[in-house]
Amino acid sequence: MTTPRKGTPRIADIPADVLAQLHAGTLETRTLADGLALDFARLAEAAIPDLSESDLALIRESADRGVTRRMELVGAILLRHFGLDDIDRCAKHPSDTVRGWACFAVGLAPKLKLKDRLALIRPLADDSHFGVREWAWMPIRQHLAGNIPHAVKLLMPWTGEASPFLRRFAVEATRPRGVWASHIQALKDNPALGLSLLEPLKADPERYVQDSVANWLNDAGKSQPAWVRDVCQRWHSESDTAATAYILKRAGRNLGGR
Repeated sequence: MTTPRKGTPRIADIPADVLAQLHAGTLETRTLADGLALDFARLAEAAIPDLSESDLALIRESADRGVTRRMELVGAILLRHFGLDDIDRCAKHPSDTVRGWACFAVGLAPKLKLKDRLALIRPLADDSHFGVREWAWMPIRQHLAGNIPHAVKLLMPWTGEASPFLRRFAVEATRPRGVWASHIQALKDNPALGLSLLEPLKADPERYVQDSVANWLNDAGKSQPAWVRDVCQRWHSESDTAATAYILKRAGRNLGGR
């Protein structure tokens, strides 16, 4: 059995052979340093050899942008180059970064019904790599925010999935404030719109899901603290489990006066 590569916390400490494999698209990143060390143009040239020189030039010129904007740029190029019919070439690529580009291509695709967009992002939301799972919800979030009641209805079945990655996606993608993402004003104003996604997970056995539920409530508590207190008090009386206790402690960490 092969021991997984641990990765290093500093770019300067990444071995030359590892960096070469990252750029060849044959190795997954393991740390933030791995991801920051990547030259997207080199990876794109190796992973998608039929990209045009003009596309590669655009990717090179974006090197000084933030990583999310660069991911979005390459996603747009892939969408234009492949279309959604052939995006599987990237969605199933050995490189987690290339799979992340596929997430943005799905998010940028025009004229897709939300249920179809969710069907396309689903395997990426269930990816084995933590980074791909984060990239999966970011470009989908704006589409969910456009009609929260409809989005919640479509995501409800995800809360009952066997995979904790899919259960977490339903919560993380709809956080009122989120991380590295624009806020969802409708849920800041009325977090009760998203409660049906949280209820089935109030005693979820997976810490990965528990953290997301707690963070959702913590987000909501910044604008609607009374509502969050009420939910926490009710869950405390309804669910006498260690999982719920953990969620409530994290959810209320910024409320005060509980």
